[in-house]
Amino acid sequence: MSIARAILVILPLLLASQAWARINVVTLPDRHSVQLTIYNSVDLTLVRETRILTFRKGLNRLEFSWANTLIDPTSVEFRALTHGDDVDVLDVSFPPRVTNTLEWRIDSGFAGEVQVEIRYFTSGISWSADYLAEAARNEKLMDLAGNVRVSNNSGEDYDNAQIRLVVGVVRLVEQIVTLARGPHPASAPTSALLAKDEKMEREALFAFNGAVALADVAAKEKQVVKESLSEYFLYTVEGRDTIPSGWAKRLPSFKAGEVPITSFYKYEREQWGDHLLRYYRFTNSAPSKLGNEPLPDGAVKAFRFVTDDNLYAFVGATAVKYIPVNEQVDLELGEDLEVLVKPTLMNWQKTDLRFDNRGNVIGWTTGETWQIELQNSKEIDVVLDIRRNFGGDWSLTTAANYEKLDANKIKFLLPLASAQKQTISYTLTTRHGTNATR
Repeated sequence: MSIARAILVILPLLLASQAWARINVVTLPDRHSVQLTIYNSVDLTLVRETRILTFRKGLNRLEFSWANTLIDPTSVEFRALTHGDDVDVLDVSFPPRVTNTLEWRIDSGFAGEVQVEIRYFTSGISWSADYLAEAARNEKLMDLAGNVRVSNNSGEDYDNAQIRLVVGVVRLVEQIVTLARGPHPASAPTSALLAKDEKMEREALFAFNGAVALADVAAKEKQVVKESLSEYFLYTVEGRDTIPSGWAKRLPSFKAGEVPITSFYKYEREQWGDHLLRYYRFTNSAPSKLGNEPLPDGAVKAFRFVTDDNLYAFVGATAVKYIPVNEQVDLELGEDLEVLVKPTLMNWQKTDLRFDNRGNVIGWTTGETWQIELQNSKEIDVVLDIRRNFGGDWSLTTAANYEKLDANKIKFLLPLASAQKQTISYTLTTRHGTNATR
């Protein structure tokens, strides 16, 4: 595997006119440090690496190669972090007959070691979130743990890297992978791949340079520090990690204990047929032991302790979208056969027929009597959300409490204790034709 590299060519002034003479080539030492800022919404990673170079006073040439990587050559930038007033980049060019390489001509008024920074965009590095929910036996509380998985398919190994993860939408002029695989640009590299929006550029710069100083802590579990950046949210993983190309690494993000939940069931024939779907409902808020930051979209696996000695049972798996602070979340965990909702049409009749002067039916009323059987065979209490959809000019008669959600839908919200059976009924009256309310 060919990795991105840089080499320094130190030219005595008397040879400066030999523009492409490749002499006194010195292979640079390994990176002194590297930082990866990975955007979640697009295939985009901002890489910031530092190296210690030894400059000779006068003209120096620095080459940067990205063969077999997905580095975008138009985004590569160089600057001196020390002795910045003495080190000037004269120009940058792509050497003829040398592929995947650019060259900076650097004039140094200082002879000795200089810490420099090289930064660029690359594609092929991504991250995803996953969550582990562990519900108590009574399904009143759960422990929720979040993790992030960083995958590197960029063609470049990143050793001992600080990892920063950004949630938020970034607008790109072109996809980085297209630029990385394309021909040499006609002009010098640029760094303006983000859309030309001043606010966006300020936010991107903040996300890149707004560093959180974190020590390398090996004795304790890594933490993820979170920062709000307007429409972005930045997660900084504590310590440093090595992520070779072709590898993925799972890193812990957070763990919250005793998060209040409700074991919740939804029934709506128009949505799921006669299936009753199970949910864990919770809120991403401080009272729920969460709410410190939005939760990125990801996959959730849910388990439940089913005995006093913590025997574990798998409940279900689902995916969640981005969860802002203070938002209620319903984790859909699939069908549960231990809870029953069974609607049955008990009676149907047509009445109040009206005819025109030719004997044609122009209006009528239908009446439907429904009975819904409910049964909870579980050892815990549950809540049922039963929705019914109607059309036309209708009215409802029932002893049960319900909520009208819109012009054509109602909801019964019913608690059902362990081992409880219950029946609710309603009569639906629908007026048709000239019987309908105008």
